[in-house]
Amino acid sequence: MKHQPEQWTSKLGFILATAGSAIGLGAIWKFPYMTGVSGGGAFFLVFIVFTLFIGMPILLAEFTIGRGSQKDAIGAYQTFAPDKKWHYIGILGMITCFILLSFYSVVGGWILLYLFETAAGHLSGLAGNEYGTQFNEIIANPFVTVFAQLIFMVITIMVVAKGVQKGIERASKIMMPALFIAFVILIIRSLTLDNIGEGISFFLYPDFSSLNSKSILFALGQSFFSISVGVSVMVTYSSYLSKKEDLPKSAFTVVLMNIFISLLAGLAIFPAVFSFGLEPEAGPGLLFVVLPAVFNQMPLGSLFLFIFLLLFLFATFTSAFSMVEIIVAAFTKDKHEQRRKTTWIIGICIFLAGIPAALSFGVLSDVTLFDKTMFDLSDYLVSNILMPLGALAISIFTGFAVPRKVLETEFKTGSTLGKKIFALWFMMIKYVVPVAIIIVFLDVIGVLKLQ
Repeated sequence: MKHQPEQWTSKLGFILATAGSAIGLGAIWKFPYMTGVSGGGAFFLVFIVFTLFIGMPILLAEFTIGRGSQKDAIGAYQTFAPDKKWHYIGILGMITCFILLSFYSVVGGWILLYLFETAAGHLSGLAGNEYGTQFNEIIANPFVTVFAQLIFMVITIMVVAKGVQKGIERASKIMMPALFIAFVILIIRSLTLDNIGEGISFFLYPDFSSLNSKSILFALGQSFFSISVGVSVMVTYSSYLSKKEDLPKSAFTVVLMNIFISLLAGLAIFPAVFSFGLEPEAGPGLLFVVLPAVFNQMPLGSLFLFIFLLLFLFATFTSAFSMVEIIVAAFTKDKHEQRRKTTWIIGICIFLAGIPAALSFGVLSDVTLFDKTMFDLSDYLVSNILMPLGALAISIFTGFAVPRKVLETEFKTGSTLGKKIFALWFMMIKYVVPVAIIIVFLDVIGVLKLQ
């Protein structure tokens, strides 16, 4: 028996669940702070280009491989290349998801802590600069942060152990639109604050003098992070997709939703950052400093902040579910009776691996490797090395290991658009995407100097 034998009940359910998996912390938490530390508008523009012309072809490749094989992340590659070693792409994706969730769960714990702080009334009535101090004090407490991370992982484990597909799909149809509405309310308030011009200019005006090799690599990594490609999560999700669904249209929709949510996140955060005199380079804590400050300026601000954090938590959980699911699916395969035990073992291992990241802002703040804390090192390793490498491997596999005719048949099935763009997509995935990723890597390590 497959670990999730049913298919998505509708195209909308698949798109919202996939977008929920991708959006999570990528667009809402990570995008604003990466934009803040990487040059603002120029980074945003490069991010859009990478997402459309590199990320989306890879997303389509994962959709095609997943639906064509109807298998888990490892089995999918074995289906198309049974006597080769390409299944290591799936193993790389599992390792990446393991490391990713180890620090991702730390941020999930922060959201839980802020839900408690909001409910207790501890986030209202502070001055703008006091929110940053309070955030630093909260995440520096080793017992609180590790316990919150544990609670986040236990909830994730409990849901995945039971099977999450129906739950994710049904809840996504409610929570994702609700999250969008909450964002609109936040943006309206943010854009009516005083002195917002500098924030809007920082976010939307591309100053290319602020770009360098590092920020270009960050933009590439963020484009993969924001739509969850390069780790084969989308291979697993699309394996439950009906042959009637239009893969190119689904990919376009997911990508455009992620770019749009990223735009909303920037418009919600940066006007407030400059209005309150905060630093856009604040790093991982940027969202947790700005959100309470903005909601504090609104009637019933604590209530709206609590609702927003609750929806944000849901989006975070949907991403966490998919990351655990790809690992559990590969280990259990047809052994459905082992699902619960396997999920608990994997989840606890992820929690233990994430403890150093949780302590990186307190007792282990002085412990660094390659001049990075354990949290920053895990983030950098996943976003800027493992995800791009996984994406490169998937593009090479799709372009060179899978027969073109097999790809073409699956790509065009259920899609009138697919019949028109297959040749263009195949050229992109076989030549343009791998060359672009390699050029960015060579530039970063100094082999090439593009600036």
